[in-house]
Amino acid sequence: MSTAEGPKGETSDMKLEVVVLPVSDVDRATAFYTTLGWRQDATPPGSGVVQFTPPGSWCSIQFGTNLTSAAPGSVQRTYLVVSDIEAARTELAAAGIDVSEVFHRGADGPVSGPEPEHGSYQSFATFSDPDGNSWLLQEITNRLPGRVEAAATEFGSANDLASAIRRAEVAHAEHEARTGQADPNWPDWYAAYMVAEQAGEELPT
Repeated sequence: MSTAEGPKGETSDMKLEVVVLPVSDVDRATAFYTTLGWRQDATPPGSGVVQFTPPGSWCSIQFGTNLTSAAPGSVQRTYLVVSDIEAARTELAAAGIDVSEVFHRGADGPVSGPEPEHGSYQSFATFSDPDGNSWLLQEITNRLPGRVEAAATEFGSANDLASAIRRAEVAHAEHEARTGQADPNWPDWYAAYMVAEQAGEELPT
């Protein structure tokens, strides 16, 4: 099996940008994803394609007439990563979306409520579009090592950035309590914490 490589032996970028959803009623699906607050993107005239992008996402969804032979509703548990599971669920419910309660995985199956320590990858909520294509919200704040390059750290929305700053603020307060003195270089400490959290590296203390 060969791998396409660039001029310096680097593997070519292959960016996942669109997921096709099978729907039975394009107008109904359009109304639903508009209600979610997702951005409706411009598409080529006459293409019959409707495209939406979730806030902060680089990947979009498309649906339309004769785009896929898959049965409507057959795309299941597509992940939507959020930094605050309870806030995300509240926003969906306020928009009139039928979204599950937040839950986390226990030894014997799902347990009501977020994971007690709000550990990354542990808390979830679900909802579905009118055809039954389902979505799984997952709370992630500290990624596993190697998922994100530290030099490429970025935040997809102002809300995600604000949440990261708040977590850094809490951690920095604990840092000052341990050292017993105020830290005049707190912006540098915040930045180091936020980059390490995104890249899954050891957090500063």
